[in-house]
Amino acid sequence: MTKAWLRPLAEADLINKTAHYRSAGGNKLAEQFFDSALASLRSIERMPGIGSPLVGEMCDIAGLRSCPVKGFPIHWYYFIAENHLDVVRLLADAQDLPTILSPTDTP
Repeated sequence: MTKAWLRPLAEADLINKTAHYRSAGGNKLAEQFFDSALASLRSIERMPGIGSPLVGEMCDIAGLRSCPVKGFPIHWYYFIAENHLDVVRLLADAQDLPTILSPTDTP
């Protein structure tokens, strides 16, 4: 298993999106989101190549992969490093991905 290392922005995204779901739908929805987000992250750790390179290719960011959070319109964005997963963001599908994932946010 390849350990995921969340960058500070990815951690903040997880916290902020959990808070969003709590305010939008209550504690149960927030817990469902948080649990699903962590389950998706664990799936990536078990099989790093599971994520799609499509957004990375569209944004011209070599090696960037994305994996959805089951049940929510949100994806983890990460790179496969030599000994870990470099998790850069947790973003909603409706966000402006090319702008957010600009080279200043990636290696």
